[in-house]
Amino acid sequence: MKAVLVTEAGATVAGATRRTSTRSPRPGWSEASMTETWEAAAATIREVLARAEAGGPDVAAIGVTGQMLGAWLVDRAGHPVRDAILWNDGRTQSLIERLSAERPGLLSEIFRFSGCVMQLGCSLPVIRWLSENEPHVLARANRVLCSKDWVRFQLTGELHTDPSDAAVLPGNARTQDLEPELFRLLGVEDYRHLFPPVAPSQAVVGSITAAAARATGLRARTPVVTGAGDVPAVALGAGVVQPGQACTILGTTCMNFQVLDEPVSDPADIGLLFYVPEHRWLRAFANIAGTTNLEWFAEHFCAELISWTGAEAQWAQLEALLIDSPPGARGVIYHPYLSSVGILAPIYEPTARAQFMGLSTEHGRADLVRAVYEGVALAIRDCYGVLGRRVETIRLAGGGARSEQWSQLIADCTGSRVEIQSGDELGAKGAALLAGTGIGWFTSPLEAAAASVDIARVHEPLPANVARYDDIYAVYALIRDQLRPAWRDRARLEAAI
Repeated sequence: MKAVLVTEAGATVAGATRRTSTRSPRPGWSEASMTETWEAAAATIREVLARAEAGGPDVAAIGVTGQMLGAWLVDRAGHPVRDAILWNDGRTQSLIERLSAERPGLLSEIFRFSGCVMQLGCSLPVIRWLSENEPHVLARANRVLCSKDWVRFQLTGELHTDPSDAAVLPGNARTQDLEPELFRLLGVEDYRHLFPPVAPSQAVVGSITAAAARATGLRARTPVVTGAGDVPAVALGAGVVQPGQACTILGTTCMNFQVLDEPVSDPADIGLLFYVPEHRWLRAFANIAGTTNLEWFAEHFCAELISWTGAEAQWAQLEALLIDSPPGARGVIYHPYLSSVGILAPIYEPTARAQFMGLSTEHGRADLVRAVYEGVALAIRDCYGVLGRRVETIRLAGGGARSEQWSQLIADCTGSRVEIQSGDELGAKGAALLAGTGIGWFTSPLEAAAASVDIARVHEPLPANVARYDDIYAVYALIRDQLRPAWRDRARLEAAI
């Protein structure tokens, strides 16, 4: 959970973060307590106010953002019906396989109407799964929300969503609204009433209630705008809003996108299409596991580095290992596919899984650490490769952007100039810029984004390293393609256990 305070000039005054927990009741499932999420949001708001030595009256407006997709269900009284099902939940995989067998070409039809590959955690397949497996839950539900909509509801008592969240199954990024054909294709027409009305991201749709004021320290009746999903919000916060610009969000997920001035989704059946307020689109390609790869490796193979130190020291010690392994990790190649729902780009493969390739007794921990860093950087190159051309400049955001070594590796592996915008919580900043637009500080979200650009670091690709990584990438891509049948066979073995 993250909160920032942003000035009328677009500068970040203070920020605060708070960890929230997820749980996995069954393999491949991912859920979160809606109550805990709201409590964390309220606590983070109180913390950022304290850090800025500010009070509720100092805050002019509130914007919200959050992870997209999933299902955050509330009843008529506004209470959670069950724990939230998150975007990276994989429980619908067998359902989608069954529906695809019954209707060949289903996934292509869905892409044609939405502009997006359907992720397993999209709201519509989750609703279909609930209708078959937990019908009592849907019988109690009054609305299905996304994460930011739940937080805004707690702040204001008003139920809405915005065009960016509405546009990704259940909707259409071209129209920025719900798409009836998608409901029909997934057999959930009877549940369309669960989806709240769509309001512009910068529209004021409510104000802080007395209860929310007590919980957060904000002033009652402070205006609150609809907000946007996390990916469009980061685009705004990073100032990546002009056609042709590219951005990589290296966080828990590694999301890579290029800005468009029209809703184009070529090539078909791969990638995602997001809407950014106003009148911009993001052609996006995700490697679902980003910094998760490094966190997983640190936890399981470098435990002594994190037992007695904090997070910053942990990453510093991990990066110190990089100097003990040369570029190319002495032949070890890592594919960073740790997510239980596989990968979305450069191919759509739910059964894809991570692996180290090329290990021998000559390799040590430093080689594996370097291979993980390089594997994520090569996955970024892999995703941008879907565009059919090398992008000149990538603006890097997310927690991974704090690492100068990783930033340079990404420049070398992609051959692109890498820029890092100042500030850490760019998604929260993007939400704040929407709030400023809603109360008239800015004439549009695009103006707000452009006014707040401040590049803190630049990493130029090193020609010798680029040539080396060109060779490594060719093998990386070959292994990825050749392992696809093996991934599917392995998934069948796992399902039989």
